[in-house]
Amino acid sequence: MSVPSLPAPRGVLADLIPTIGAKAWARDAVLVAGGAALTGLSAQVAIEIPAISPVPFVLTTLTVLLLGACYGPARAAASMAVYLLAGLAGVPWFSEGYSGAVPTLGYVIGFLIAAPVVGALARRGGDRTVARTAGLMVVGNVIIYAAGVPYLMAATGMGLSDGLAKGLVPFAAGDLIKLVIAAALLPAAWKLVNRFTNA
Repeated sequence: MSVPSLPAPRGVLADLIPTIGAKAWARDAVLVAGGAALTGLSAQVAIEIPAISPVPFVLTTLTVLLLGACYGPARAAASMAVYLLAGLAGVPWFSEGYSGAVPTLGYVIGFLIAAPVVGALARRGGDRTVARTAGLMVVGNVIIYAAGVPYLMAATGMGLSDGLAKGLVPFAAGDLIKLVIAAALLPAAWKLVNRFTNA
């Protein structure tokens, strides 16, 4: 007789991290601070090609969307708020060590919107399969560009065609690679969780 498997844990991956006693706020505070720091660290892995775009090629988008999926909406929003507000206050952790109202600030504002949206979708199971995770990444990227490109245009005086050509098009291939990475990582992480849960 086969033993029925337990249902998959609901929520997001960060919910599975045990709390210290009954103090979930302590766990969440560490996660929020760590998420902001990790976002700032990933922003320093940048390749600048001014002839192509004033926006550097960074790992930040992948970091932000993975954090959103792993953290859920509240922790993701808090992490991105800390990252944005601290950067505006002078912490040099925007891309390439910048801070303040840089021309690429719109993308950071997009992080603040995209991460919790991705987190909310992940909480509903949107990160459990390859196809759903790919959809999450597309939604997150669209939100980031919807905030980043208009801000870049306003900050630099670019028109719409230049804004798209320099603020979106050069990054399409990189975003596809990031999408594939996320679509492999998140469902694989849940498979491991389910294996240990059902063991």
